[in-house]
Amino acid sequence: MRDAIVSAVPSRVINIDDLRQKAHARLPRIVFDYLDGGADNEVTLRENCRVYDDVVFRPRFGVALPDVDMRTTVLGQQIQTPMILAPIGSSRMFWPRAEAVAAAAAGNAGTIYTLSTLSGTRLEEVKAATRGPCWYQLYLCGGRDVARAAIDRAAAAGYSALVVTIDTPVAGNRERDPRNGTKELLSGNPLKMLPFVPQLVAHPRWLVGFLADGGLMQFPNVVLPDGPMKYADVAAALESAAVQWADLVWIRESWRGPIVVKGVHTAEDAVRAIDAGADAIIVSNHGGRQLDTVAPTLRALPEVVDAVNGRIEVLFDGGIRRGADVVKAIALGARAVLIGRAYVYGLASAGERGVDQAVDILNAGIRRTLKLLGCGAISKLDGSFVEEPAWSSSTRRHKS
Repeated sequence: MRDAIVSAVPSRVINIDDLRQKAHARLPRIVFDYLDGGADNEVTLRENCRVYDDVVFRPRFGVALPDVDMRTTVLGQQIQTPMILAPIGSSRMFWPRAEAVAAAAAGNAGTIYTLSTLSGTRLEEVKAATRGPCWYQLYLCGGRDVARAAIDRAAAAGYSALVVTIDTPVAGNRERDPRNGTKELLSGNPLKMLPFVPQLVAHPRWLVGFLADGGLMQFPNVVLPDGPMKYADVAAALESAAVQWADLVWIRESWRGPIVVKGVHTAEDAVRAIDAGADAIIVSNHGGRQLDTVAPTLRALPEVVDAVNGRIEVLFDGGIRRGADVVKAIALGARAVLIGRAYVYGLASAGERGVDQAVDILNAGIRRTLKLLGCGAISKLDGSFVEEPAWSSSTRRHKS
């Protein structure tokens, strides 16, 4: 079976799915499925990608564009591409020092890296690794005082925005994890671990790198009274520290920079985020990893954009695998997009070089799509470049 997987991996990387296949070949099943999987029946996970097929372009032909301008501005910061690297927890499972490696690649691309609270690398090290801006994504693991300490560290290190995730009151039901023995491998009991160890040993190159990087990580940006939070404690910590709208009050008092609320999916939550003082929101369903059968994020985007009505910036994530997907999201009202799995497939396959490849593939797709549309700049994209799908008007009626 292992030989079959390796032989199926493409020798040349043409698109994001090629990077996914390379990541699949390099990672143990338990690690790949943590990256690749979603909640319950994974309906939303699949729909996040498929829904772009519903949006049809309306090009302007007969237009010569030797080059296009892909720059945009997010929270006052100009970036060279309309893509931001999203926060990905436990990235060190995929590649040694993964967060610092991915941040360096983001800086190479002239864009923003967003660091998860659940990082295996110290936030100061991650910021020092990139020449670009960094955002810090906040979970309230460990309680208010622990979160405040992390906020203070992020401010001192030069992080320019705080991303507050609101859609994780409990972890989603990701059935691939228990099937692969996550609980048993974390138990420390050799008898329980033994049936699941072969999947790790079957990937010696990954295993050597993982062990050389310290093995099973702790979370150095969540410093509890007895030291950094342990990996096995994550689920309980998230459930005991769910973000509520009232938390935005003390978070605003603790953080003087822009605040981005991540996990907005409806007009109602968009308005609440504005009322709570958010400077931007991210339309996100956590990559289909939380509540299954919610609408794909592209379908939720028009409702949220209408509700915001230009008062704050609307960002977007979910299912992006091609540059054309980025263009469609921006045409439907997003200021910029966040990419998650798309860059982590590259990270897991080849480290910084793999992230560079993922970003280059998507940037080439954006540039090509803009030229084929006859649109000279990201800033000139609007709804006239796409046919509004039927679900767009239905979500607006629902909002009303």
